[in-house]
Amino acid sequence: MAERAMRMLAEPRRKAVVQWLAQHQSATVAELAARFQCSEMTIRRDLAVLREEGMIRRIHGGGEIVHGADEPPFAVKRELATAEKATIARQAVALVQPHMVVALSAGTTTWYIAQALPRIHPVTFVTNSTNVAQVLYAQGWPDIILTGGNFRTPSDALVGPFAETTIQKLNCDLLFLGVHAIDDDGWLCTPNIAEAAVNQALARQSARVVVVADHKKWGHRALARIIALSDVDVVITDDGIDRKWVSRVTQLGREMRIAATMP
Repeated sequence: MAERAMRMLAEPRRKAVVQWLAQHQSATVAELAARFQCSEMTIRRDLAVLREEGMIRRIHGGGEIVHGADEPPFAVKRELATAEKATIARQAVALVQPHMVVALSAGTTTWYIAQALPRIHPVTFVTNSTNVAQVLYAQGWPDIILTGGNFRTPSDALVGPFAETTIQKLNCDLLFLGVHAIDDDGWLCTPNIAEAAVNQALARQSARVVVVADHKKWGHRALARIIALSDVDVVITDDGIDRKWVSRVTQLGREMRIAATMP
């Protein structure tokens, strides 16, 4: 019984350690022990477990989150900016109407959208995300098209020529497009070239493109550009967004919806 309780305490602490490292890039064992009010030995054990799970990288005297070309795993990204993603999802699902074909790209914000969907029937879903498909299936949606393709971690996306060919044969009414970053030139970006190509195909086959991106993704770069802000129809973000981006999007003539994270 005591052992089970200790495991339950360890899991939320390790989750918090990952979130802390994601926000601060790296930390020493001593810093983490002080932050979470536990022994350095406990933190070392936590870091060892998180390294085995692929969540963090060990460095001398501490740990660091994966970054740059080493994109964080889906399980890590899903726990970042959770309030922002949840409120963006609630705004996004209001756009879904019966008889639509709705596409969702791979990503954690689109995963939150899948969780928040109201029970509107009939709706057909198209996705290249195994995680999104699992949520839709668990919720009992009967019409789910999974693109197929090569499985890419850490985003758990299906990519490659097979996925692109499948998408090219479909017409979608609405695309919810999650992104890794939006650079200063107004391009939506992802760390992976193959995933960018699939997202471009989804955008081409969709009558309406809705970008869902929390405020922390704006003003950053990633390897591959997908489409420009001028090519989207709606942008949904949270109220932490810098006002310069609001002005920029509205100047492009695009609809911008800002979800409130605080009541």
